[in-house]
Amino acid sequence: MTPHPDADASPTPAQLRRWRRYLADERAERAVYETLAQKRTGEERMILLGLAEAEQRHEQHWIELLGEEAARNTPPSPRRALLRFFAQHFGSVFVLALAQRAEGSSPYTADTDASRQMAADEMVHEEVVRALATAGRRRLSGNFRAAVFGANDGLVSNLALVMGIGATGVGSGLVLVSGIAGLLAGALSMAAGEYVSVRSQRELVTASQPTQVTLSAAPHLDLDHNELVLVYKARGMTQEAAEHRAAERMGYFACDCDPSRSFRPEAERPAEDDDDTMGSALGASASSFCFFASGALVPILPYLFGMTGVPALVVAVVLVGIALLCTGAVVGLLSGAPPLRRALRQLAIGWGAAAVTYVLGLLFGTTVV
Repeated sequence: MTPHPDADASPTPAQLRRWRRYLADERAERAVYETLAQKRTGEERMILLGLAEAEQRHEQHWIELLGEEAARNTPPSPRRALLRFFAQHFGSVFVLALAQRAEGSSPYTADTDASRQMAADEMVHEEVVRALATAGRRRLSGNFRAAVFGANDGLVSNLALVMGIGATGVGSGLVLVSGIAGLLAGALSMAAGEYVSVRSQRELVTASQPTQVTLSAAPHLDLDHNELVLVYKARGMTQEAAEHRAAERMGYFACDCDPSRSFRPEAERPAEDDDDTMGSALGASASSFCFFASGALVPILPYLFGMTGVPALVVAVVLVGIALLCTGAVVGLLSGAPPLRRALRQLAIGWGAAAVTYVLGLLFGTTVV
């Protein structure tokens, strides 16, 4: 590290406090990356260890500036402490999403006590962590997407149902029965819809794969009037490549010059492909059912515990609001967006839908009992 121009001057107490906090944060971030590296293998492990090594270089910069003051025990910032705790106890995708935001909010760009190289390092680190987090988000995108949206739909739809029915002035027993019916109907609908969606998507992909018909038809085709060339051109080959591939299939060439265009024979396919397809569809369906049901259960909890009338509706609104804030924050965190903004957006949408149905209930009913 290049010494700071004012290294010979006595640092102020404010500088010392700031440097000690920076040092504690760098140590916490290094511990995060080392902990995550222990849970990964291959290239991802090496990348995480490289990040930890970079954080250690940053530590050394603050140690040199602090001198004997570096020995004083200073806790890291709450964000870094939370990040280290999550790294030790939770999955890497959540930690990487938090680390991405931490790296993106580095104070080094505005602090002249940090070297320009350190500020540049932090900007690059954000992109490295973003790439690692993106890979984790991609792995979660299937069943996790179904789970989050299932829970959110359950919260909003059943709260709207309970608010609308409750506003008409009917008895609390009928509100409870309506909420339970909404839970079951919505959960089953979500599960069926998710299964059909995922399975249909897989079937579309399968239908788009080439078949082996060209292998059986090739011996009987005329090379001068060869529709086989059209097959390969339709798959994206150039005229020359298509003609060469057709000649290969008809036995005029022994080489397989472009294997990427070849169809994978059934014997080469993993036997578990179909099982994985079914598993993905069933997994998404089960996630949708369970999480919709868990979300839809929240608005009827006050009625299950014997509450009635306006107090039950108020408690239902509060409970759903808390749940919407949580799901919105998680979605925001994993998408790299500000969690608070996403949480408030989820809350506004959910409460807005409930307010509309409540007003409609008032129009069609009398008073809440």
